[in-house]
Amino acid sequence: MADQKKKCSATMDGCPVETTLDVIGGKWKGIILYHLIGGTKRFNEFRRLYPRLTQFMLTLQLRELERDGIIHREVYREVPPKVEYSLTEFGRTLEPIILGMKKWGESHKPRLDEARTQTNEA
Repeated sequence: MADQKKKCSATMDGCPVETTLDVIGGKWKGIILYHLIGGTKRFNEFRRLYPRLTQFMLTLQLRELERDGIIHREVYREVPPKVEYSLTEFGRTLEPIILGMKKWGESHKPRLDEARTQTNEA
């Protein structure tokens, strides 16, 4: 463990894990990326999938992912305007990480739910 900390802090640019979390960190980016693995999505599809995700936050997260070159935003010149989001080739490099997070969550959700229930009861 000490070696891992040393490797992360020894670089001039910071820890590579920090770099990854800068791109996919936060409550919604991983979820957005997970759904884009399955194919192109429109803005309102995300809103329907996650009603708690506000329009402001969705817009912010999508813009950050687009800025980093992870997703592509395609605007169709129609009335009403149609906008679709998809993973770029670079964004596809995150697929194993996102799918690994999904698998971990499926495997460990019952344990976490139990631990959280016990904590709330105490």
